[in-house]
Amino acid sequence: MDALIKSLRPNQSPEAKSSEGKLLEAKRSDSKTAAARMPDSRPAELDPSEFLAAAVRADQPRPSRAEAEQAVQTLLHYIGENPDREGLLDTPRRVVESFDELYQGYHQSPAEVLDRTFGETAGYDDFVLVRDIEFTSQCEHHMMPFYGKAHIAYTPVERVVGLSKLARLTDIFARRLQTQEHLTAQIAAAIDEILKPRGVAVMIEAEHTCMSVRGVAKLGAMTFTSRFTGMFRDNPAEQARFLSMLRGPQR
Repeated sequence: MDALIKSLRPNQSPEAKSSEGKLLEAKRSDSKTAAARMPDSRPAELDPSEFLAAAVRADQPRPSRAEAEQAVQTLLHYIGENPDREGLLDTPRRVVESFDELYQGYHQSPAEVLDRTFGETAGYDDFVLVRDIEFTSQCEHHMMPFYGKAHIAYTPVERVVGLSKLARLTDIFARRLQTQEHLTAQIAAAIDEILKPRGVAVMIEAEHTCMSVRGVAKLGAMTFTSRFTGMFRDNPAEQARFLSMLRGPQR
């Protein structure tokens, strides 16, 4: 039995078809113009001033410690607590001291950490990978912790940097208010700018408490981010080799 298929459009006069054709052509033209105006889709490069020096200058005006402790007292009042009860009497001081530790990365210079290199490499020309660098950072949206592991590889040109420096670099950027995407980009950009290697690969895997203990409350959900430069960006085989080494057996 033949099926009867009806058009969803009513019959149109030649004038209406001509008008519709002109409208479609105008829309295509507008679309092409908008596409031409769109910015370059390549990743934006970070400003070196963002990651080469300490984020806080010694002469930068800052609130006093007393003012910071008073701000903590205000927050305690806000949640309905009594800052004068015994268990909270020393809490403002402790919170400010913990901030000094958690956010010490603002006062450290990534360039100084990567400044010392070594030339005795016996002609080594493959990439160097340090994986499973544990870190803890603070989400800039909720000021709640996110934590996990960073995996960093770079292909040196004649000189290498001490392996512990890559872990220290990770901590400097992690001990600032962050997003995981920005943290990943900063680590890669700093190594690329300061060491001038043939390529850099950075992958970070982390759990964010701002989505595991609040909001959607999905405990155990992991976020993965990556950034590749140079040979890792341009050579899929090198990317694949980097990723395969991350999946290797734990020791």
